Amino acid sequence: MKINKLNVIIFIGFIAIVGVLSVQLLMLNQAYSFEKKEFAEKIHFALQDVVKNIYKDNKSGLPIKDQIKKITDDYYIVNVNDVFEADVLEYYLKTEFQKVKLDLDFEYAIYDCGTDEMMYGNYISTRTSRTQKCENCFEKKEGLIYYFGVRFPKLKLTFISSIGQYWVFTAILILVLIIYVYSVLLILKQKKYSELQTDFINNMTHEFKTPLASILIASNFAKNQKEIIDNPKLSKYNQIIINQSNKLNQHIERILTVSRGESYRIKLDKKPVSLTNTLELIQENTLLKSLEKVDFKIEKNNYTVLVDEFHLYNLFYNIIDNSIKYAKTSPEINIYFNETETDLIINFSDNGPGINKEHLPFIFDKFYRVPREDKNEVEGFGIGLSYVKKIIDLHKWQIKIANNNNVGLIVSVIIPKKDVV
Repeated sequence: MKINKLNVIIFIGFIAIVGVLSVQLLMLNQAYSFEKKEFAEKIHFALQDVVKNIYKDNKSGLPIKDQIKKITDDYYIVNVNDVFEADVLEYYLKTEFQKVKLDLDFEYAIYDCGTDEMMYGNYISTRTSRTQKCENCFEKKEGLIYYFGVRFPKLKLTFISSIGQYWVFTAILILVLIIYVYSVLLILKQKKYSELQTDFINNMTHEFKTPLASILIASNFAKNQKEIIDNPKLSKYNQIIINQSNKLNQHIERILTVSRGESYRIKLDKKPVSLTNTLELIQENTLLKSLEKVDFKIEKNNYTVLVDEFHLYNLFYNIIDNSIKYAKTSPEINIYFNETETDLIINFSDNGPGINKEHLPFIFDKFYRVPREDKNEVEGFGIGLSYVKKIIDLHKWQIKIANNNNVGLIVSVIIPKKDVV
């Protein structure tokens, strides 16, 4: 795939979200490890105090160290190495766990050297609901005589619930990543369809131009034949063919122009261009193609701007063509200039009916067409002014459209003076 701005943005966005998600997962793992360590320390200190209390009751010193062995996260073996009673053990377990604020269910078993089995003691619940006892879950520890085992059946669930906010943030980030990937896939799919549509339009319009050119050549040749000249009806019909063929050719040229302009690969070929020469060329071509008389008034000027000549011609032509198309009778186009400290303003004024305020915010939208009051059908394709806006944006200019106080419409193209040479 060719690297372009869209691909770079998508890649950077994906890397950023994955990076944030990775950091969140790392924080989640660290929080989980911290909770495990904190609970393990509380259990260790509590069980250590239980052993001390037993030895204190027996009025003997601690003969050994490392009495507490962690078998798993939720199972501990405590080597007392001295006699103790089950009810005393249970009391000390409850008391010491409460001191360290260890609010966990637990169950214990005591090793019976007579039967060589772990004798189940009791299940102590901090809540009314109680997990089913697991009397066979206590493993023996070889080499020990006086010891007991303690299990915390809900310890892992406590780990997970204690870092609940981390799970929420992680779930949100995963959801954001899924939405992002889905959105990117939709964008790429739409982009592919857009490229296919552009290719189709280009191919279709080029295919139309060949037979249309043949029709125009044959019609213009036939117009000068004696048989056509002598027959008013045939001459009229032939002229209709020529006029409609020219009109269709203009539409095809406009579609091709817009199709080129919409391509993200477009590159402006800026060079100094005379505004007067461009406007006079448009005036000449418009008068040749128009079926009715158009009154042009172009203010003389010596302005030269740094611009793409091809797109400047199409920009001005689209503005003028719209003014002529929507004029009721005898179109009048008045083109004049204003200057400010920072900008050169080109104004296109016409004598048409103007545009209702409800339509003004949407006239630059693609495929949007302003209806005519004197016709039921809406003319055009709705792509001319969207093309104009795109070219204006590419040059980093501005365009404004407003109804004239008296009659018609005023279109103002605002060119920064840095582009005036």
